[in-house]
Amino acid sequence: MRRFLRKYLKVIDRYIIRKYLGTFIFTLAIFSVVMVVFDVSEHLDNFLKKATTFHEIAFQYYAGFIPFYLNYLSPLINFLAVILFTAKMANQTEIVPILTSKASFNRFLRPYFIAASLLFIVSFFANVYLIPYTNRLKVDFEATHFSDSDPTKNEVHMQLDKNTFIYVRSFDPASKTGYEFILEKFKGDVMTRKIVASNVVYDSVKRVWTIKAYSDRQINGLKENMVWHGGSKDTVLDMRPEDFEIKDNQYSAMSMSVLNKNIVKAKLRGTGELLDMEFEKYHRFVYPLSTYVLTLIGVSMSSRKVRGGVGLPLGIGIILCFTYIIVERFALVFSVKGGAPPLISVFMPNLLFFALGYYLLVKAPK
Repeated sequence: MRRFLRKYLKVIDRYIIRKYLGTFIFTLAIFSVVMVVFDVSEHLDNFLKKATTFHEIAFQYYAGFIPFYLNYLSPLINFLAVILFTAKMANQTEIVPILTSKASFNRFLRPYFIAASLLFIVSFFANVYLIPYTNRLKVDFEATHFSDSDPTKNEVHMQLDKNTFIYVRSFDPASKTGYEFILEKFKGDVMTRKIVASNVVYDSVKRVWTIKAYSDRQINGLKENMVWHGGSKDTVLDMRPEDFEIKDNQYSAMSMSVLNKNIVKAKLRGTGELLDMEFEKYHRFVYPLSTYVLTLIGVSMSSRKVRGGVGLPLGIGIILCFTYIIVERFALVFSVKGGAPPLISVFMPNLLFFALGYYLLVKAPK
């Protein structure tokens, strides 16, 4: 292995890769400590009120909190790491001898992109496999310790299967009761049955819904038959109380298999959650590409020696980092609220910043 590395990686390659990864890990550790300190000070009262054990805090909440936010801030951390050590190299006049030794700027970029590829692989597998699992730990802990109840959706229209539609005006998660319930069955475009009930209650033991005080209207062509029932009736419906609750980061806490199943179900139901889930799916695969984009911008911007040392490139880099995160958040809004296709929205930040990176690459000192 060592012989292979020495054959294909020159001294300057190994030097830059070591600087890149070392600075990235150091910056990662600093961000981790700062995030945990601020979060502990914010949620200390919640930990004490709920009598939470240290094991739950460390191995459930922070085991989900730290990977989630480090992954979310990884573009910023990666960008700052590249700017820090590259600007320092430029300030110490280490880059000029490299470029004047007949090495092209593209050759100079090679070790950067080798290191970025390693980080891309880690980020990719974390996004697809690790982060959903750790997010589930974090979401479950927050649901138990940080909130008394989850907000619920009102005026819910839902398609349960090809022929069955339901409407619930409001839902109470404590009693698992939906109010002003309507169920409609169709055969093609023709309604064949309509059930209207004052409320519907979920039985978690039997896993059925109990319809109470309902009218059952059956339609057969020009013939109609309506019957009023003052009692109750158990029925199996393809919905759960969780379908009426609003939870933060619920899609990011789903594994890929569960997320794909929910996307298929959302396409059938038409509940308005399809765009959120599709954006989350594509985002897991596309977000790691920011490693390459921001590495390109960082190297092109900080490889020039400037007065003031590292300060100016670092300041510009921080502004660009937060701009990237803002644009990335706006992409979600454009998809969910603006109706833009999720696949296009998810690529938008990387495409915009790649164009900026290419411009800076052309202008970079050669």
